[in-house]
Amino acid sequence: MFAVKNFCNIKIFIFHFRPSPILSKGEEMVNLLVGNQNRPAEHGFKTDDTGDNISAKNKYYSELTGLYWIWKNENSDIIGSTHYRRHFTAVSEPFFYKLKRLSYYLIGLHKKRFGLIYTGNPKFWEEKILSPAEIKEILNEYEAIMPTRRKFKYSIKEHYRRYHNLEDLKAIERILKEDYPAYMTSFEKVLEGNRLFANNMFILKYDAFNELMTWLFDILFKLEKAFDLHKYTGYQERIFGFLSERLITIWIEHHQINYRELPLIYFKKFKKMKSLK
Repeated sequence: MFAVKNFCNIKIFIFHFRPSPILSKGEEMVNLLVGNQNRPAEHGFKTDDTGDNISAKNKYYSELTGLYWIWKNENSDIIGSTHYRRHFTAVSEPFFYKLKRLSYYLIGLHKKRFGLIYTGNPKFWEEKILSPAEIKEILNEYEAIMPTRRKFKYSIKEHYRRYHNLEDLKAIERILKEDYPAYMTSFEKVLEGNRLFANNMFILKYDAFNELMTWLFDILFKLEKAFDLHKYTGYQERIFGFLSERLITIWIEHHQINYRELPLIYFKKFKKMKSLK
């Protein structure tokens, strides 16, 4: 669908919600403070409150204020989104970590941590973060790089009903039926299944990124106008971040994107780490 070409420029944006340790991987890695809202600039970080931005809406949009800023203010052949504690890797999980993963079954965490390599050892894993060379190699064969899909105990629809408000998904359904009816089959398939691309993370070629962002924010802004946002409090304030995960999964399914799934390194004690330079 999205043609392969020679990739000159790669930018992988690492979203930070506050100044936090930087894992240095070269000029292709851009550390972006999201929800910055005109706070003083921090050395080593760009901010999402310049140019065309929705930074002030961060409590509802979460990392999506960063995605919107990238879409409106940056341009590169390849664009990726990651988090300060979550990074893609193409390296096989070491034997010790595989053994550790077996323990997750005993304590009931095997589904929650599926596709995640939990570690407090940044020195060991920093060099195993997906490199620009690896990204180019993968995207010469695939259209996208996506995180390993999460496995839920319940269907995506039932999971959302249990932990959020099912009316949110019904609102998406109404918009899709009216504005994007061709997506309804994918909408129903994703909601009936139990696999989800979580964390709003991906690496895409620019044309695909632009198409996804155009579609995604058109729907999210319509939802914003329809919702009474005051009723979303605490954890639920991240409403559009939650819905975006479902929508991105639907978009990937609808377009039958040829993607490569990769695990994520999760730095679980990141707050206590010092910046690595």
